[in-house]
Amino acid sequence: MGVFVYLPLVLPLTALPIARLAEQHLHPRRAARLLTTVAVILASCSLLCLGLLVVVGTAQLPGNPLPDGWSDDEVREAVPHDAFAGKASILALVVVTAACGFTVHRHFRFRARAHRALRGLGGADDVAVLPDAVPYAYALPGSPGRVMVSTAMLASLEPAEHRALFAHERAHLTGRHHRLLLATRLAGCVNPLLWPLLGALVYSTERWADEEAARVTGDRRLTARAVGKAALVARPVPGGAAFATAGPVPRRVAALLGPVPPDRSWPPALTPAGAAALVAAAGTTVSALSALNAAVALFLVLEAATPL
Repeated sequence: MGVFVYLPLVLPLTALPIARLAEQHLHPRRAARLLTTVAVILASCSLLCLGLLVVVGTAQLPGNPLPDGWSDDEVREAVPHDAFAGKASILALVVVTAACGFTVHRHFRFRARAHRALRGLGGADDVAVLPDAVPYAYALPGSPGRVMVSTAMLASLEPAEHRALFAHERAHLTGRHHRLLLATRLAGCVNPLLWPLLGALVYSTERWADEEAARVTGDRRLTARAVGKAALVARPVPGGAAFATAGPVPRRVAALLGPVPPDRSWPPALTPAGAAALVAAAGTTVSALSALNAAVALFLVLEAATPL
């Protein structure tokens, strides 16, 4: 087990370069999926190793329900610095569980509140116009998903820009962006080193929706104008969840005024983005192997220490 149990806790550092470069050098759809995949795998490995440390720490507590053999010297020697790491991991797991629980509760509470507000509107259209003097627009996931837009937001845009706004929000629903954002937000709760990936993912999902809106309207300048105007007048949604954020608008507008980004699955190897992607892939692979090694090693040690 040894040092392998600690590696997945720090290997998320290898994903930081790609978090900065993917949004600039990859198509936003590719970037969003890559960032989410890396975040989920690294967080899962971190959580597994934290759980292994919790087992060792719990076995040292008096009156614990675990077999007596699990507190033997042979078991503790399998984990370096077991006296501190084992007990600290118990507190860390409590904090992680509370953070993840709060994130999930906030996400679904906002969805439930928004869907309750829709009951009195009726209509089968996927666009719900709410009579509200506060300008906002966002995609509300669910069955079915709806585009939520206030009358104040529609009044702030020209009729031609409404189509770009609706296409943007529909792209969030079609791409299931709320799932990507929630998964990455939970990954950040598990390991704070993964938080930079969330910021990059917010930008990538917004850019993904921008490109879809530009494709639907066939006018990148119109879409850029709609994005910029909506951002200028929009107000934060009260209690808004991750799927109701706008991302860095000036960069989005600048990207829309440029050419369509190339849709390649992997950046060229001999580029900064390609090197960063390789580093992230290597770090993710090493993290998975280290977590597996630590889990198998501790399983064998505990099995040997458990009396028949």
